[in-house]
Amino acid sequence: MIQLQQIITRRRMMVFFAVMGPGIIAAIADNDASGVATYSILGAKYGYSILFFLLIITVLLAITQEMGARLSIVTGQGLGDLIREEYGIKISILIFILLMVANLGTTIANYAGLVAGFSIFGLPIIPSLIITTILIGFFISKGNYKVNQRIFLTAGLLYVVYIFSAVLAKPNWNLATTSLFLPKNIPIKIDFVFGMMALLGTTVTPWGQFFISSFIRDKKITVNHLRYEKLEVFFGAFITNFFSFFMVVACAATLFMHKIQIKNAADAALAIMPFAGAFASHFFGIGLIIASFMGAVIVPLTTAYAFAEFFGVEGSLDKSFTESKQFHLIFFAQIVIAFIIVLIPRFSLFKIVLYTQSLNGALLPVIIYFLLRFCNDSERMGRYINNKLFNYLSVFFSVIIVIASLTIAVSGIFGIL
Repeated sequence: MIQLQQIITRRRMMVFFAVMGPGIIAAIADNDASGVATYSILGAKYGYSILFFLLIITVLLAITQEMGARLSIVTGQGLGDLIREEYGIKISILIFILLMVANLGTTIANYAGLVAGFSIFGLPIIPSLIITTILIGFFISKGNYKVNQRIFLTAGLLYVVYIFSAVLAKPNWNLATTSLFLPKNIPIKIDFVFGMMALLGTTVTPWGQFFISSFIRDKKITVNHLRYEKLEVFFGAFITNFFSFFMVVACAATLFMHKIQIKNAADAALAIMPFAGAFASHFFGIGLIIASFMGAVIVPLTTAYAFAEFFGVEGSLDKSFTESKQFHLIFFAQIVIAFIIVLIPRFSLFKIVLYTQSLNGALLPVIIYFLLRFCNDSERMGRYINNKLFNYLSVFFSVIIVIASLTIAVSGIFGIL
């Protein structure tokens, strides 16, 4: 009997590892350069007090990502496919244009993160960007789904450098861990509210909902493995904010304790050096490069997936360039444009990020509506539709997410953050 149970457990583990990838990658990629910057700035400004909100963010991320995953697995279609099928080509064109513009802005922000990361280590900017861009293009054009998934997962695992950085900062671990479950020293100020909303808005994004739907469709996960994929999505939400915890702790233990304010993640990496040492600073810088790399690949990949789905053309990592030219050209165009723009002197990257977040804030309620609309369609979803509790939670948290995304734009305009 014990041996049979061991065999069953082993098989379940094998199935889980077989489906593993989309949920973890989609969640971790939300912590791109903008995400790292937001956690760093707020960790330096408010210290351990923001850790309590990580639990809320984890739940928010898990709920939205689970809907996108379940929708794709049950219907066998991506979110773009379903929007085109249900609402027609005009709505598809409008949604795609908005998504493409927002994603391009986010891609530029991630390229700016690469520049900042390379600068920390004194690497030559243009050669480093050229090599990185060539590698990104090579992986997408020459690799298949399995190869690219392994690259994404490996890059995601390298976020462990934030753990090392936090440990070297010698934080108050008791205060850090208890702050996760009990709100402590939370300032009753409007700028703190804006900060927490920005924290939510930078983690749950419109492109994230498209990516997990498309990536799962590309992997061809069946409904028989739905419960394993759900588990993987929830694990992805957890591991993402597990790493975020250490980003905050590293900045709280050094910058917050010494009342040092920063403007971006690169500032954080350099500023913690006098208090936690060169290794802590370098680990933080490595983490910024990894986060920026993930965002620079996955966000434009999301646009390419969306284009293929909205307009009914071939689009898959398992298809060669000749088999899906439009899919690959859309991807290459974004990384080339981002590469060029970040090298333009005196170009306001801040405005790009601000306008991008504004557009994300406007687009997100529409995407959430589509998710809820399709996940409650019994003809498409059958017995896998949302239950009432899940709908209530989804609507409630969706409102919070929308407010969070819009708040980023407002906070940037008025200089609250």
